[in-house]
Amino acid sequence: MSTQLRNRLETGVTKLGLELDSDRIDGLLAYIQLFDKWNKAYNLSAIRNIEDMVSRHLLDSLAILPFVEGQRLIDVGTGGGLPGIPMAICHPEREIHLLDSNGKKTRFLFQVKTELKLDNVQVHNCRVESYLPEILFDGVMSRAFASLEDMTQGCRHLLKENGRFWAMKGIYPTDELKPLQKHYIVANSHALMIPGEEGERHLLEIHPLK
Repeated sequence: MSTQLRNRLETGVTKLGLELDSDRIDGLLAYIQLFDKWNKAYNLSAIRNIEDMVSRHLLDSLAILPFVEGQRLIDVGTGGGLPGIPMAICHPEREIHLLDSNGKKTRFLFQVKTELKLDNVQVHNCRVESYLPEILFDGVMSRAFASLEDMTQGCRHLLKENGRFWAMKGIYPTDELKPLQKHYIVANSHALMIPGEEGERHLLEIHPLK
């Protein structure tokens, strides 16, 4: 395992103000190495350099850890498992569901779950509108999944009462919020500083109005 890769991740984690033990660091590095390997055949990401993946994928996902609440969470449109896999590695006590309609990507996620022994992860290969869980979720997470209107309308049936959406965005999505005003409220907006990245990042906490 590359010492340089580990140092990059550990330095970024420290800059984010997080404390992760060596087992979690090992798990994150094992995941990103699998991601890099499978990316060559499955096109999980346009990013081809594994060191860039540490910043743009791992640290970007880890930046939301201090804010996201809930025991049972679903990552919708998860793609290669972001932010759900890093969340599951760092919070083994949480139940993390990963949903994507792309069969290649969910096959990769099953491989990650198996190799990293992530017993707290469940993978669903289906469209979000066709997924009808027996138990609803405390939170729905998404990273670059369509618009906020599409996310809230398409995933509302997944949320339990008092559940919330956690939407990862780049610049603050002012225009996307206008269609939500009648039915949802932005309870919190967190500006995220991602080590090694210059672009704006935000995490929005959105609650359905009762």
